[in-house]
Amino acid sequence: MGYKKGWEMVRWSVMAAALVATVGCSDQASNDNLRTWPLPAERHNDPEIRAETQLIDDRLAMQAAQGLWNAPVFEKDIEVLERSAIAAVGESRGLEAGEARKPYFGDLHVHTSYSFDAYAFGTLATPADAYRFALGEAVTNPGGFEMQLARPLDFYAVTDHGMFLGLVKAAAETDSEFSEQAFAEEYHDLNAPENNKTGTISVIKRLSTFSSFLNRAVAQIRSGELDREAVLEVVRSAWLDSVETADAFYQPGTFTTFAAYEYTASTFDMGNLHRNVVFQGTDPIPVEPFSRFHSVNPEDLWQWMDNLRAKGIDSLSIPHNSNGSNGQMFKLYDWAGDPMDDAYATQRIRNEPIVEITQIKGTSETHPLLSTRDEWADFEIMPYRIATSALSDLEGSYVRDALRSGLTFAAEGRVNPYQFGFIGSSDTHTVASQNDEKNFSSKLGLLSATPEQRGSVPREGLAGELNYYGMKLLSQFGGMTGSRNRIKIAGDVYSGGAGPTYGASGLAAVWAEENTRDAIFSGMQRREAYGTSGPRILLRFFAGWDFDEAIVNDQEPIAAATDGGVPMGGVLHVDDQSASPTFFVWTAADPMSAPLQKVQVVKGWIDDGGKTHESVHDVMCADGLDVDPNTGRCPDNEAGVDIVTCQLKGEGGAGELMTAWQDDEFDASQGAFYYVRVLQNPTCRWSTYDAIRLGQAPDPSVPAT
Repeated sequence: MGYKKGWEMVRWSVMAAALVATVGCSDQASNDNLRTWPLPAERHNDPEIRAETQLIDDRLAMQAAQGLWNAPVFEKDIEVLERSAIAAVGESRGLEAGEARKPYFGDLHVHTSYSFDAYAFGTLATPADAYRFALGEAVTNPGGFEMQLARPLDFYAVTDHGMFLGLVKAAAETDSEFSEQAFAEEYHDLNAPENNKTGTISVIKRLSTFSSFLNRAVAQIRSGELDREAVLEVVRSAWLDSVETADAFYQPGTFTTFAAYEYTASTFDMGNLHRNVVFQGTDPIPVEPFSRFHSVNPEDLWQWMDNLRAKGIDSLSIPHNSNGSNGQMFKLYDWAGDPMDDAYATQRIRNEPIVEITQIKGTSETHPLLSTRDEWADFEIMPYRIATSALSDLEGSYVRDALRSGLTFAAEGRVNPYQFGFIGSSDTHTVASQNDEKNFSSKLGLLSATPEQRGSVPREGLAGELNYYGMKLLSQFGGMTGSRNRIKIAGDVYSGGAGPTYGASGLAAVWAEENTRDAIFSGMQRREAYGTSGPRILLRFFAGWDFDEAIVNDQEPIAAATDGGVPMGGVLHVDDQSASPTFFVWTAADPMSAPLQKVQVVKGWIDDGGKTHESVHDVMCADGLDVDPNTGRCPDNEAGVDIVTCQLKGEGGAGELMTAWQDDEFDASQGAFYYVRVLQNPTCRWSTYDAIRLGQAPDPSVPAT
């Protein structure tokens, strides 16, 4: 649905916080013409998609037998670079005790030309371009058009893939020393002006680079054909440039940058285990990022982070796209397959206090098959594993399910490994944060530069037919995107697979005393942060026993809630209490987006028999409406959107909502978590905007709003 959301959480607990043949193509094309494509949230029930998932799983198993998916090529021990003599960075002005916290919005998931896939997709923009974009300047998409924010962001982090950082760029650009390596020859001039095109041949070349580069590099390093030290020299040079650029653009009090990168691990079946590692400071800093080619095991990443912390280098690891993890991100056992013990759980929550709940590649809150009574569980579902068209297993892949699993750990007297807060970010691969439905160009550079590529309108004429059959043919040669990369709907050729399910999302919001590295980093550590799917919605959430529902009439309700409770991300200990705490919510609409419709509290709890449950409560309605006592839902405020023009309809909605709520089913003996969800009035989805601009009907295989 096109409703925009904001999430954050607070919890309490008792014990712990709680085509080989053209004929085959023709046969499938005929079937495509006859079938109706399910919406993203319904695809796990589609027998054809499930059958193709099994085919891709078989291919992945054969590929894994080569032993390259988990092959280390670098040593786990990494030197530390003392940078005092290299760069002097501005410092915080110093915080005063009790200083009021303010909201800051940013993006902690941004890729530049140093990422192997971004460069393969045509991105030439640098870390400096990324920060200029965040400050409000225009940057150029690989497709040739400009991208620009309507207003600057408060903080930004370049998080290029740590694995072979900068290597494709160095191989392709023939003025580099590394390009002289025999390994580099096939990548020469990949992004030369004459090759920067969006046509089918260019796309095939780029997809080939994306799919083969990593395995080819690993194989040649291990065989000795590619010099390991030459690779490390490129990686370290790119990393140092990224760090120095972050320092150059850091303006304490005005604009915050972080040295950061993406740890891009996965299981053999493409279960996504990606995390962004964000450093608090830059002096000292490791000389290279710890990547999957140091170890594919996230537990080794956490140990590396702990070792650095002992040397005074603090960092956070932020998991993302658990929706594409095939159940691996929030599983119930460790890498070795053993039950998680307290040491594992303690190390995990020390290094991963927050998770990325929403981004371009979908929202990871929950799924309709997991949350059958939540009518918003289908919001921006991306149902596939990353870089495949294979469905991702649901259990262990979504945040709410993980929070419920954490309650089980706590009830058994074990440390809860899934006690985390939320943020959002974009995962853009063009340096430009993509969270504006009206101006969304997705994340894939030359592969998503046009509405036809994004899947919002059909590919027309002979070119469309050739593209359809060509991609079907390619899918028979071992690819992981399957034969549904192009689909037909009522005879029209559309892009299929994951791309059309992508969302114009998201943003990180952090409450901090000032706009500095230390303050924002501290806000994330204490989980006083939340994610939005794009709009800059303001949100506060507190819980406590030292205030009640009358707090909404207080002259300074935020101060009263701060004094009498715990903020979002906090742990509220029951002790000798038996009555429900009061939950205080204040939220304000983004003035550049739609009005607010309602506030919901999502609760999870565990009963005396050890079974977990969840419920969704509407706690505040816009327009003075009351929650229906029979349904527990706000009445329809008659706000809507015209999908022919994308104009908002109706006068309903609120600029600000504030409420205090108590849980009538509170049981002090049962561990629980609570988080807030804020919904706007409906707006058009990006794909609908695309279609309207071209005079087309919206793609029926994705939501229109």
